[in-house]
Amino acid sequence: MTLNEVNVLVDQAKWDWGAAVRQVFEPRGVNAVVASGAMEALEILDRTCIHTAIVDMESDNLSGLGIIRVLRGRYPELPCILLSKEPERRLLCSALELNVFSVIDKPVNLSILQEQLDRLLRKKYNSTVFCETVC
Repeated sequence: MTLNEVNVLVDQAKWDWGAAVRQVFEPRGVNAVVASGAMEALEILDRTCIHTAIVDMESDNLSGLGIIRVLRGRYPELPCILLSKEPERRLLCSALELNVFSVIDKPVNLSILQEQLDRLLRKKYNSTVFCETVC
């Protein structure tokens, strides 16, 4: 499958994460769709084709793992990337149990995020959206 456009669900963190993702990835055809919480994320998933979710562990209403648990209830196959400033062993074990694709340290290095998105899109969708910069 070749993707011409990739939609990434981004939870609204305490910092302007959605704007950062848009600025860096929109030129590659990656659209950041920002949700203010788990319920809005489900509403977005119900009406929009989303290829992956990037969730901040320090989200406002629920923890990032809590949001992923909610998403898994309705969309068990949606690949998720978790951001955390302190990814200790317990968090990593919980992320593995929830089949989180990747856990990335904060502050986020956008090159690492791009590499992980490229890996995810290649594995799940056989997409080469980032091929010019990663290959």
